[in-house]
Amino acid sequence: MSKRTINKIAVIGSGIMGSGIACHFANIGVEVLLLDIVPRELTANEKDKGLTLEDKVVRNRLVNDSLRNALKSKPSPIYHQKFASRIRTGNLEDDISKVSEVDWIIEVVVERLDIKKQVFEKLDTHRTPGTLITSNTSGIPIKFMSDGRSEDFQAHFCGTHFFNPARYLKLFEIIPGPKTKTEVLDFLNGYGEQFLGKTSVVAKDTPAFIGNRIGIFGIQSLFHQVKDLGLTIEEVDKLTGPVIGRPKSATFRTVDVVGLDTLVHVANGIYENCPDDEAHDLFKIPDFIESMMANKWLGSKSGQGFYKKNVSADGKKEILSLDLDTLEYRSKKRASFGTLELTKSIDKVIDRFPVLVDGKDKAGEFYRKNFAAMFAYVSNRIPEITDELYKIDDAMKAGFGWEHGPFQIWDAIGLDKGIAIMKDVGLSPADWINEMKASGHMSFYTVVDGATHFYDIKSKTHIKKPGQDAFIILDNIRKSNEVWKNSGVVIEDIGDGIINVEFQSKMNTIGGDVLAGLNKAIDLAEADFQGLVVGNQAANFSVGANIGMIFMMAVEQEYDELNMAIKYFQDTMMRMRYSSVPTVAAPHGMTLGGGCELSMHADKVVAAAETYIGLVEFGVGVIPGGGGSKEMTLRASDTFHKNDVELNVLQEYFLAIGMAKVATSAYEAFDFGVLQKGKDIVVVNKDRQLAMAKSYAKLLSEQGYTKPIQRSDIKVLGKQALGMFLVGTDSMEAGKYISEHDKKIANKLAYVMAGGDLSEPTLVSERYLLDLEREAFLSLCTERKTLERIQHMLKTGKPLRN
Repeated sequence: MSKRTINKIAVIGSGIMGSGIACHFANIGVEVLLLDIVPRELTANEKDKGLTLEDKVVRNRLVNDSLRNALKSKPSPIYHQKFASRIRTGNLEDDISKVSEVDWIIEVVVERLDIKKQVFEKLDTHRTPGTLITSNTSGIPIKFMSDGRSEDFQAHFCGTHFFNPARYLKLFEIIPGPKTKTEVLDFLNGYGEQFLGKTSVVAKDTPAFIGNRIGIFGIQSLFHQVKDLGLTIEEVDKLTGPVIGRPKSATFRTVDVVGLDTLVHVANGIYENCPDDEAHDLFKIPDFIESMMANKWLGSKSGQGFYKKNVSADGKKEILSLDLDTLEYRSKKRASFGTLELTKSIDKVIDRFPVLVDGKDKAGEFYRKNFAAMFAYVSNRIPEITDELYKIDDAMKAGFGWEHGPFQIWDAIGLDKGIAIMKDVGLSPADWINEMKASGHMSFYTVVDGATHFYDIKSKTHIKKPGQDAFIILDNIRKSNEVWKNSGVVIEDIGDGIINVEFQSKMNTIGGDVLAGLNKAIDLAEADFQGLVVGNQAANFSVGANIGMIFMMAVEQEYDELNMAIKYFQDTMMRMRYSSVPTVAAPHGMTLGGGCELSMHADKVVAAAETYIGLVEFGVGVIPGGGGSKEMTLRASDTFHKNDVELNVLQEYFLAIGMAKVATSAYEAFDFGVLQKGKDIVVVNKDRQLAMAKSYAKLLSEQGYTKPIQRSDIKVLGKQALGMFLVGTDSMEAGKYISEHDKKIANKLAYVMAGGDLSEPTLVSERYLLDLEREAFLSLCTERKTLERIQHMLKTGKPLRN
């Protein structure tokens, strides 16, 4: 079999989903042809311009408008706006022959079988034999769509269901048709994971496939439970959000975002097409949902759903909640449960589930009923929708943002406990569960030699979950491969002479214990290993320095201690840069302040594409004090030779800090100078990130890594730059764009990045700049307004402008 590569694709249909898929392929460097139908009528604007239906600008209007709207949407579907140039647009009449040039055609038209079949008939006449052709249907049976098509079409056809938004949700369901070649499925499975950064799941051709079948069951189950338990929508969202590892939008907010009509459409499809489902009646739409549909209370798209934004007569904004009994909107009610209070000291979500199901209040009853229904349902879906239980967990985690899948939660509660809570509500698990227990297997998952194994129903044994060889899973090796730990970090041996430092602090903030752990890791690596990776698999790499510690020292006026703490941070960052072993940082998610500074001081950064990185210290009234201000000055200096106007270069780096810029993707971080072209790299699949970081640490070592020499050749511009910055901040304050305190912070940063008030451009050392940086940081910590900003951030998590 010849090697298959994807260099160019065609996406048929440019709606929200089609444009999103097109953008994500552009994200990974693939050339995209995006096609849609030709308009049948002119707009008023087109008539005024004298255009006709034959003009190209009119014929491509629908596709161009759709793509333009997608690129303007938030959050952005594209890693970097310049990547949009990889997308070419056209229409299905003039440009359909161009599909003969592509490697993969993805159909994303309206969810109607008759229309899809018409599109496929046209495509079949133009596609080159051997070209992949797939449908992004969310539920139409695959077997019906390819009926009547050529043999080659059917052999290369299947479903490829992306979840919306395609950039952010990782689930990629692959659904074979009756004649799909095995090698096509294998290729798509691997391509989805390695290139698209997805969790690929091969599903059976059943209604709603895996993700939506289980996800819609979960939501419908809640719809039917909420009134029985006398719960408000706020209470349900409190119980089904972050406390159990689900998104903040929880249940009802999620439905508002997705659209109630979308959920009802899928639920009706399951109800109509799954008459033998033991939970068939649960998919029937409850009366209060029917009323909301009749009222067109569909969520965000219609301006109101379960929640409604309201502006009172005096201009006060308020979010109202829907009372499900009266179907009238009212002020939000605070949700509080004793059971949830018991979990506040439990950091790991997986450890909370036993406490939650043992709750003695309404919350405990809710969790017992909810999990019992879910456990019974998922156990009975095997082998209907899949033969392997891990695929259900993978689908729910990747498609719905759950931290743990149903079988993982059941493991956390215990097999017997799960069966018991089912029995209490009149439910029972599938027969294979009892057979599994009878054979002595009391868990769905086990870990063997750092690899996850799952219970295989056919063989009645635990077998290795496929696809793990490209990953390092810290949860699986943390205990067995631990080298050293304290309260802030765990240092793990990840093999081949490389160790990893994993932060364990709250939100992975960097305080004294984390800094001690970093220094210990460098000591260990220099003595007994070949390289060091700093990485973790939490939601975020690090939100920065522990500002609570800084606040307490500043309030107590312990300035000597604060000076020592900041110097310790700076010295640790310099050790990252100037150790005798290579250091690799693996940032992902929020990588702010000190987390950004740490990344900037590593020999190499292997960033996840979804890395939101920046120096945000201005928001709490200070400048970057852990080497960030120094490093941006150094990077500006290194760029001077590429640009004749040195002041302009320095200003760009100054503004990256002064405007607290945060990149919306790792690719955007190159624009800010936070990541460096030719040195740092980006990986699309976060699951591969640690293994990739390890491979680069190993490669740097094998190439003959030598401890770098500290820099003393950093060109600073002195009074020339300082004067420019001070004039700028004066005018910004005069125009009321910044506050007096903003100006003070900016002037402190200007002094550092200018190298002080030197009379002429001068070459200085890193240590010189670090001393200026630390002095400026400490002086700002004596300011009352800075302390107010830090206190506000600690209380609200949001910056204060004062």
